[in-house]
Amino acid sequence: MGPDDAGYIGYVLSDVARLMRTVFDRRVRSLGLTRAQWLVLSRLYRRPGASQTELADMLEIDRASAGRMIDRMEKAGWVERRADAVDRRVKRLYLSVHAKRVHARMWAIAEATVDDALVPLSPLERARFSGLAVRVKERLQSLADVDLAAKTADADMRGIAAP
Repeated sequence: MGPDDAGYIGYVLSDVARLMRTVFDRRVRSLGLTRAQWLVLSRLYRRPGASQTELADMLEIDRASAGRMIDRMEKAGWVERRADAVDRRVKRLYLSVHAKRVHARMWAIAEATVDDALVPLSPLERARFSGLAVRVKERLQSLADVDLAAKTADADMRGIAAP
């Protein structure tokens, strides 16, 4: 299989992820959520107390964009900023009670979306698919960690700030 083949695993994985987000986006519109908002809710639910910088990294956006988004979500009552216990310059981000309730509804929609996507698979195929995906994710995470360590070491050797 080559780069022109629609069955190439890289294309398939990318398409599956994109289509899952598209279907989910449409389904959560009933909750009044945009993709950016549901991404923030899901990331802060999994990592309560993340800093704005950490959230920006999780969302793969710049800190200024994350800051504007958090400003809007804080104003709307979705997110709370709290001072860090050690470093008062750092603000930690938490979901509001309202956002936690919306997240619960959002999670039910997410589970239904995954179930709908996996209908063609038997229970055994689902379990295998999930296990294989976890193994690939772990491998990619270790590669990302190695790449970051190499980039940081290179920056240190050249006397510049690490990424």
